Amino acid sequence: PGQKVCYGGLKHSCYKLAYFQDLSRRVGFEEARQACEMDGGALLSLESEAEQQLIENMLQNLTKSGSGISDGDFWIGLWRSGNELATSSPCPSLYKWADGSISPFRNWYTDEPSCGSEACVVMYHQPTANPGLGGPYLYQWNDDRCNMKH
Repeated sequence: PGQKVCYGGLKHSCYKLAYFQDLSRRVGFEEARQACEMDGGALLSLESEAEQQLIENMLQNLTKSGSGISDGDFWIGLWRSGNELATSSPCPSLYKWADGSISPFRNWYTDEPSCGSEACVVMYHQPTANPGLGGPYLYQWNDDRCNMKH
């Protein structure tokens, strides 16, 4: 399942969005990562503001398509391993891209990452939620527990 969109001439020429209206079909971070790898890809690494905007546009097109898409955050390939909390580095610098990308680009929501037990990252997609201090919960990033279903 999922919508695959390909572009010519870009470093990452194809993207696949997988959205499940049925909550029972949503998966945790590791399951999502494995599903991407079995499909020949990787969880999304967002390497620039331009790529972030491209993904936002894809999500907006998906929601306009009448597919019934509603609230549901999307896993991206940013995470930190729990054993890195013992270092003296500030928590936000411990997040790494699962595919090995070294891009420093980040699009955290206000007051994120909150760290603690939340080590895997989602892109917010909650169009029906009341805006918080950082505005609407749309497209910014939030660290979440890795076993949450998205």
